[in-house]
Amino acid sequence: MEKQANNLPNSTVLKLLIKIICVVLLFTISFTSYAQVKGGETYLIKEIKVTGNTNFSEQTIIAYSKLRKDEEIQVGGEKIANAVKTLWKSNLFSSIDIYVTDIDGGTANLEINLSDLPELKDLTIEGIRKGKKDEVIEENKLKPGQKVTENLLATTKNYLTNKYKKKGFLNTEVNILTSQVIDSIEKERVNMRIDIDKGQKVKIKEINFEGNEKITDKKLRKAMKNTKQKSLSPLRILKRSKYIEEDFRTDLVSVVDYYKENGYRDARIISDSISYLDQKNINLNIRVEEGEKYSFGKITFVGNTVYSDQQLSNLLGIKEGDTYNGVELRERIADETNPDANDITNAYQNFGYMFSTINPVEVSAEGNVIDMEIRISEGKPAYFNNVTVVGNDVTNDHVVYREIRTRPGMLYRKADIIRTIRELGQLGFFDAQQIVPDIKNPNPVDGTLDVEYSVVEQGSSQIQLQGGYGGGGFIGTLGLSFNNFAIKDIFKADAYKPVPRGDGQSLALRLQASQFFQTYSFSFSEPWFGGKKPFQMSTSLSHSRQFLYDSSTGRADKDKRFNITGLTFGLSTRLSVPDDYFLLSQAISYQHYDLQNYNTGLFTFGDGTSNNLSYTIGLSRNDLRVDPIYPTGGSSFSVSAKFSFPYSLVNGVDYEALETERSEQTDIINEYQSNPSTNPALTNAYNNAIERRSEIDQERFKWLEFYKIKFKADWYQALTKKLVLRPSVEFGFLGAYNNARGVIPFERFFVGGDGLGNFSLDGREVVQLRGYPNQSLSSQDGGSIYNKFSLELRYPITLGAQAKIFALSFLEAGSSVNNFRDFDPFKLQRSAGFGLRIFMPAFGLLGIDFGHAFDESPYGTAVKKWETHFIIGQQF
Repeated sequence: MEKQANNLPNSTVLKLLIKIICVVLLFTISFTSYAQVKGGETYLIKEIKVTGNTNFSEQTIIAYSKLRKDEEIQVGGEKIANAVKTLWKSNLFSSIDIYVTDIDGGTANLEINLSDLPELKDLTIEGIRKGKKDEVIEENKLKPGQKVTENLLATTKNYLTNKYKKKGFLNTEVNILTSQVIDSIEKERVNMRIDIDKGQKVKIKEINFEGNEKITDKKLRKAMKNTKQKSLSPLRILKRSKYIEEDFRTDLVSVVDYYKENGYRDARIISDSISYLDQKNINLNIRVEEGEKYSFGKITFVGNTVYSDQQLSNLLGIKEGDTYNGVELRERIADETNPDANDITNAYQNFGYMFSTINPVEVSAEGNVIDMEIRISEGKPAYFNNVTVVGNDVTNDHVVYREIRTRPGMLYRKADIIRTIRELGQLGFFDAQQIVPDIKNPNPVDGTLDVEYSVVEQGSSQIQLQGGYGGGGFIGTLGLSFNNFAIKDIFKADAYKPVPRGDGQSLALRLQASQFFQTYSFSFSEPWFGGKKPFQMSTSLSHSRQFLYDSSTGRADKDKRFNITGLTFGLSTRLSVPDDYFLLSQAISYQHYDLQNYNTGLFTFGDGTSNNLSYTIGLSRNDLRVDPIYPTGGSSFSVSAKFSFPYSLVNGVDYEALETERSEQTDIINEYQSNPSTNPALTNAYNNAIERRSEIDQERFKWLEFYKIKFKADWYQALTKKLVLRPSVEFGFLGAYNNARGVIPFERFFVGGDGLGNFSLDGREVVQLRGYPNQSLSSQDGGSIYNKFSLELRYPITLGAQAKIFALSFLEAGSSVNNFRDFDPFKLQRSAGFGLRIFMPAFGLLGIDFGHAFDESPYGTAVKKWETHFIIGQQF
């Protein structure tokens, strides 16, 4: 090596030495610079510049990073780390780096190097219907301009896979492809294609159990509420045999609970698996371990001072020797599915002991007999400290607070909170589904707590503006209903938003008109008249006009009219006995009927007047829970009696003589109509008989004399979390004090159809019975007795604040007769069908029903097999 080196020219050696020195020097400088940057040194920022592939301005990125010129930073310190985190959180960039450059003593420059995430340009979805594509785009936020991240792709794929698996498409596959495009402004975008292959809907052919010797496969399958195997049974309409993982896991818990209900405390699921038979069918295989059957032994209570052992034992309802039932034990101590349950926890909660705890402990299990010890820590009684309400932006505070059953200083009772939720929901001013009581600041030491009720206002006023063709002409309707009105603010200009609201009063105006009739009505009610007690005052005024049809012109004959003017004043008050769900109501009403040349088959006189002065008393009870539009529990019933004054007892008129004379005049009329004659004497006698009978009826109906009894009851029972059963029964009877005077031609019952009264002017009550034409199950003049039975099954589609939608199916039966001799409560016209209800605060309740009639009308009206009914404003 030395020999070779010695032979090199001097110039070459010199150049080599210079290069080595330069490399060493450069390495030394770089190492020193690196050591300075990595050593945690602090620098004053001279300049900040932004590099990389981004369409955001440099000023925007620097401002968002919160790094500032002339600011002191530490390399690897918190400020730079926070800047990177802040930029990452924006979800706008695919890469972010921050460099320290141009170090000069104690100063340096910063370089923020980043690249924008690509934006979505075009989206293609294959494999599903066009109508479902918008749903996918909306739920996954896949609109143009959306930043495309790996997280977006992953969550979209998982969402779609799980969505269709829940619908029974167990083999769903989702592929998402993206392709990069550069647009005219050199902005990075991507096109996305989503391919959805749902495959065949997978059904459960068999559910097989292994290891069960004490309980049969059939009983275990029945315990699985949502996971069912294939069956030809017509009773399985609502439970399909599709496989849904979440429901299956819940049903496995139900299987174990079923064992526990039958004494098998140690039962458990050892394993479960799926066997794929083909693309459409699977078997579910469940292996269980049953264990031994147990029974309850001695049950003792420890720590109880408020309730005696006997009282707690009665609440528990479990005796020594009973088959062990772990589910029942849990529910008798605290039933979490029913806030009103008659269990031990609620017994303490409703007696003020909010901080109480109840724990069941097994103290012995010898010989398959379990001795239990119910350990109770009662704590101190709790009292309400602060009670507040939030969210009532329109409804005034006093309207809300007067319905609240929990007041500061009162003993805590869970039942009072539940009742408050019900009362606020029944007002109709708030979304009943979103009323939430929030317990705050519970203090077991002081025995105090605060409660805040959170409510969400919903529109309670309605505007009805509609037009249609019916009864031979155009019918227009204008209705205004303000259900949270504030009459005290009607002279305050700033209160009209659009009308004065917030005091819980009701005001309604309605106008309906066509060329054949006109109706005007006004009503007002104050639910807390006087402001101190729930004492409701209501009043209404109405006027109606109806004109006869002129066959020669095809228009209304204004000289032949029938007018009704009515005024009603009512008072109602909440009772405290038997409980404060009861309401006693009373009303006095007056109607004046005026017939002018109005000759129809309904009345035997065409000119004259009739008056109806009556008193109504009613008793009702309503404990529906919670939403008045879609109750899921409770009941309501009402019974009312309407009386007129018994004029025939004091006016001295011999109505039996009048009835005899009326029969004689009717015989003359019928005889002449059967055998018309040109004999002037007979014609004159016929005309005189018509006139005299009209005069007699004028005397009979100058002041209406009657009594009217009505009864209606509804029950609501939740069969599942959402499915609700509603049985209903109705009865009405219109009678006369004096049989010689007869039943009046007003106030009658007309059964059949959609139940809408339309423009009925004679005080009639229209009773819904779907599947039949309107008023087809009563005689032309209406019935004096009716009864009706209904069974309805309801299922909610959505119960949101903006719209409540539920589907229903129904069975109905009813009848109407003219006298008590013909009344048979079991001789009914029957129907069945299905329908839909939509409630929107601005429009009220809307619906459509399709009803199938099983019987003919006893009054000759033609009945089709199917009738379509449109429902407006009724809640049944």
